[in-house]
Amino acid sequence: MSTVRLYDKDSHIKEFGSQVVSCVAKGEFYETVLAETAFFPEGGGQPADTGRIDDANVLDVQIREGIIYHMTDAPLAVGSAVVGKLDWEQRLRRMQNHSGEHVVSGLVNRLYGYNNVGFHMGKDDVTMDFDGELNLEQLREIELMANRVVAENVRITARYPSPSALKRMKYRSKLDLESDVRIVTIEGYDKCACCAPHVKRTGQIGMIKLLDFLRYKGGVRIHLQCGLDALDDYNRKYDNISRISCTLSAKQHLTADAVERLVAELSDKKYELAQAKRQIAVMKASQLEPSEANICVFESDMPADGLREIANIGAQICGGVCAVFSGNDENGYNYVIASKDSELSGVAKSINEAVCGRGGGRGTMIQGSAKADRKTIEEFFKNTVIKG
Repeated sequence: MSTVRLYDKDSHIKEFGSQVVSCVAKGEFYETVLAETAFFPEGGGQPADTGRIDDANVLDVQIREGIIYHMTDAPLAVGSAVVGKLDWEQRLRRMQNHSGEHVVSGLVNRLYGYNNVGFHMGKDDVTMDFDGELNLEQLREIELMANRVVAENVRITARYPSPSALKRMKYRSKLDLESDVRIVTIEGYDKCACCAPHVKRTGQIGMIKLLDFLRYKGGVRIHLQCGLDALDDYNRKYDNISRISCTLSAKQHLTADAVERLVAELSDKKYELAQAKRQIAVMKASQLEPSEANICVFESDMPADGLREIANIGAQICGGVCAVFSGNDENGYNYVIASKDSELSGVAKSINEAVCGRGGGRGTMIQGSAKADRKTIEEFFKNTVIKG
């Protein structure tokens, strides 16, 4: 016997009475079946409702062969009369998003002939996949039209047409359906096969906002939010832009220009800093004492190009290798090791074993990282003859 779906009769039922048909323990939870329910089971890209049945929390709802199962955290007596209460805020937000998706999908289909081939209502937003590409200008046009549909406050209805009426009807559907098909109609704009509850008029959707889009499987994936979720998203972004505006002392509508200027200035400063560090590296390299053996140098904070500069210059005035390390014992070291004319790739493994390191290279230079302490590293290069 199928469960009576109250949400089909009225999507705005928040509280209802029913009778417990069965309640079976399933691990830590209970599969509870009611004679009738307003809880929507997961389906059509929309997550399941949550809420309460008497004192038991409803954590998930699923449908199998027409029977709706409520996953509750406490048992309910079979045959008892119970009261179900939906998490209405959650349901309303989902209906706003789902109805908004129908408006957008209907417009895309009408204007460009593209089909909605994927729909997912996630925690952060809703995604829609279409089988054709759309650009930013087209999406802006669709967004404006969708919000005009909201302003018109047209009716949204759901019904099960007869098989004969269904055959004559033109509607959107991802599946080839023949019977027990529920058609959701947005008057004048869309007809679509859908099992989920929707708001009753487009005005209840609130704002429809397309957040982002990207090419996906030969078509386009669109991210959107509607209604209260869109308001929350706006407030989060407003708070962020307000902080940026204050930090940069720029008006909110000019923050992008201010950030671009700041990034350009930062890039210039990074270049100047790199040049200064290179000059420091050259200066330090010029102070190295020639040696018949290896030269081992430690720097507290030197970028990779500075290490290479010192290693290359040092390699010319020593009989072995010039090994330059940057870092400290606590966090480890980065290194560059160079030779005047010896191939070092063959000895990289033995060097890494000695300094607890990882790295390698080709020709007369290798580079990597080391975890050994400074004393161990210095002793190794002091007492070891390194030849490629």
